[in-house]
Amino acid sequence: MRAPIGDFDTAVPAPDCLDELTAPVAEAVRRWTGAVPADRIVYVETDPRWADTAVFVEHYGRDLLGASANCVVVAGRRGGETTLAACLVLSTTKVDVNGVVRRRLGARKASFASVDTATGATGMEYGGITPIGLPRDWPLLVDPAVVDLPYVLVGSGRRRGKLLVPGEAFAELPGAVVLEGLGV
Repeated sequence: MRAPIGDFDTAVPAPDCLDELTAPVAEAVRRWTGAVPADRIVYVETDPRWADTAVFVEHYGRDLLGASANCVVVAGRRGGETTLAACLVLSTTKVDVNGVVRRRLGARKASFASVDTATGATGMEYGGITPIGLPRDWPLLVDPAVVDLPYVLVGSGRRRGKLLVPGEAFAELPGAVVLEGLGV
């Protein structure tokens, strides 16, 4: 199969390679519902040394930068309570954690979650966290620019491999809220 974007040696529909994904991501693909069929989610094999976006596009092609998104875990705090959420923005932008995210979570303070918190709560590797397979009770805040893309390159739950996902599919994930101004 040829990848819908980019030039990768190996591209496989995600339902056909569940063993390449972390348990939460594989389970989410296995139970996939929505307007976008699961077989339109494509797994591409990549080298974990080049998992971070800047290095990734240098190796696999600068044209992927405009179609890449980062999924980050944030922690909102208010009165001793902490709410974890995920934010999905284009790789060319940054998450407005102290403005849009803090207000949306109703938090007094918001920050990026620690590596241990992010990986422990998601069951995914740092540098490979993806919105597919996140805890179902988490808010997933998605920038509209991500949803508007035909295909988006995101993590696969591991540093090895990426997922190519139709942008519109992110708006249908559990807890998803498309939020203007999330990526700045």
